[in-house]
Amino acid sequence: MIFNAYFTTGRIMFMVFFVLAFGILIYLSYKKDTGNHNRYYKGAGKKVLIYGGLIIAIFTAIRLIFGN
Repeated sequence: MIFNAYFTTGRIMFMVFFVLAFGILIYLSYKKDTGNHNRYYKGAGKKVLIYGGLIIAIFTAIRLIFGN
């Protein structure tokens, strides 16, 4: 296989350990900051959806008006 040249057993073990540790740390950090999210970022998800949708609509309109 072509992957045998790039991924040794040690590298695979490191990748698995790194992904697991990173995921656990992200989860613990999120759980720790849940109170701050509710206090400081209340309604932020709606704003991201509205502004993101607006930007996509503007770019789509520009592309349709002026072509490729």
